[in-house]
Amino acid sequence: MDARLCVGNYGVHPFCFEGLNLKVYCVEELCFCLKENAYLLDTDIMGDRLVDWLRQECGLEDLAGELHRMVHRKGSFSAFVACILEYTGFYDAETVQKAVQTLKQGAGLNVLEKRKLRIDSLVEQRKFLTAVREYDVLLTGWDEAAKGNAQQGTGLYAALLHNKGTALAGLMKYEEAAESFFAAYDADGAQESLLLFLAAKRMGLKDQDYIAFVASVPEYSENALALEKEVEKLNEQWEKEVDRLRLAERALLREEDERSYLDDNCRLLQVLKEDYRMIVG
Repeated sequence: MDARLCVGNYGVHPFCFEGLNLKVYCVEELCFCLKENAYLLDTDIMGDRLVDWLRQECGLEDLAGELHRMVHRKGSFSAFVACILEYTGFYDAETVQKAVQTLKQGAGLNVLEKRKLRIDSLVEQRKFLTAVREYDVLLTGWDEAAKGNAQQGTGLYAALLHNKGTALAGLMKYEEAAESFFAAYDADGAQESLLLFLAAKRMGLKDQDYIAFVASVPEYSENALALEKEVEKLNEQWEKEVDRLRLAERALLREEDERSYLDDNCRLLQVLKEDYRMIVG
């Protein structure tokens, strides 16, 4: 058995994370919960309730003693969590550091902002389908969730729509992405959202249809020109990219050794399948 799974006792009574509807029975489960929910954690868990649970249920006197000192000397929340993660050795140093950075990013944010930050991380991980679903959950209950904070709510609402558009574009659902970007622009008037709205339209329409669309709305002309300049820059960059050079090499391989070319296709297809499963998982 992996030694990292054998720190302390398995508790009779669980530690309950209030607000997350989660229960843990051992320090390894605690570490998993802290790492996976770092975007949503509240400083309320940094107190004697968790310290006493680690001492009484898990038998981790040394860890409990160190955490007790941190609590009563008013140490930082991120350092408190890092102490638990590092003590068990359940995660490597890089993973612990990422969790700590996440906690620092979430410091001072309200519940809605923390939930958004967590979903944004799914987009960064290219888990686009899951991200879209979670953005929809947050947006569906928006009116009630944002009640009493209208000014901040508008900016956050627009940011959710904008980032949902990014996730939809990652799924190549360009028409839906365009709708989301435009809704974000309509909410707060951010030019970036308008530019990406046009970019999604450009990707989703045939060239002649996109040109006709832009021509039909004169106020888009300046942004459309700015977009074309960006596209030109990206095309220039693409010519120098490693993937572009690999495509050229593959074209040459097909001419010289078709069997190797077909074998390599099978390998690349498997890689693309795994990538697709991650995106829609």
